[in-house]
Amino acid sequence: MSQLDDLKAAIKDRLGELDCVIGWEQGYDALHATPLFIRSEADLDRLIIGPLAVHNLSTYLPGLKGKKVGIVVKGCDSRSVIELLNEKLINRDDVVIFGLCCDGVVSQRKIRAALSADPGFVESVTVGADDLKITVAGQNATLKLADVKADKCLTCQHPDAVLSDVLIGAKHGAPALASLACQDEFEAKSDAEKFAFWQETMSRCIRCYACRNACPMCVCRDYCIATSRDPLWVSQENSPTENMMFQMIHVSHLAGRCTECGECERACPVDIPLMLLRRYMNKQVKDVFEHQAGTALDQTPPLFTFKVEEERIHERGW
Repeated sequence: MSQLDDLKAAIKDRLGELDCVIGWEQGYDALHATPLFIRSEADLDRLIIGPLAVHNLSTYLPGLKGKKVGIVVKGCDSRSVIELLNEKLINRDDVVIFGLCCDGVVSQRKIRAALSADPGFVESVTVGADDLKITVAGQNATLKLADVKADKCLTCQHPDAVLSDVLIGAKHGAPALASLACQDEFEAKSDAEKFAFWQETMSRCIRCYACRNACPMCVCRDYCIATSRDPLWVSQENSPTENMMFQMIHVSHLAGRCTECGECERACPVDIPLMLLRRYMNKQVKDVFEHQAGTALDQTPPLFTFKVEEERIHERGW
């Protein structure tokens, strides 16, 4: 049986005890997948998995709290589920986790850059073992999956679901790259250069909140500091200063909580490299607190606690 057949069989066995199971189905064209809410065996015919199934479906879980829900997760998605459990935003007894051993997903931006024609006219896509065969605007193109794989997959340390009730597929062994070249280049900059880089980069932000809405860990909802009117923490003025303020607050709220699923960067319509900032913040949190979000149950995010003197922060030595 294929990995998809195994997954369908596993969901079929548990579907009767659940309100729905969240997976992926073919989207509005052959190149895109969209979330699928499976409520009957007939819905299973629409289920797909593979490199085009990009969305982190755990984003839906807090909104379904109180219902019995199944969810299909890749390794990075499962870290988000763990983090939601650790923050008591969902209940373990209410969630059945169908974990995948993931080979990585594609970057739509890399695909757009590699195609010679507008991908808005995609006619067909065939997913092979190592490549994508795409017909777009009457032209055929073959892209190596390795060349269009999302950056997050190049450094993923957890390709297999970290937490699952059912694990589908063959486990991976070899670790991914430790870091990306763009990360190393950014970290080599001085503090002044880093700040100047983000000032220039964030000037493109249109504060559409796509990054916030796609993030599984952005759960403030009506109390979000970006949209609150009382108190008015951040104005609605669309200026570089206010947009920079929103993005800095956003990354601060995710310190020690971001699971590097990459949904913020995927959703950004103006291609801001938000994961560069997230990874940098996560590295600081890991170095100082030895904490990596979503890698184990019963962890407490470090900024949820307070110590008068942290072991790795030597304020008196400044």
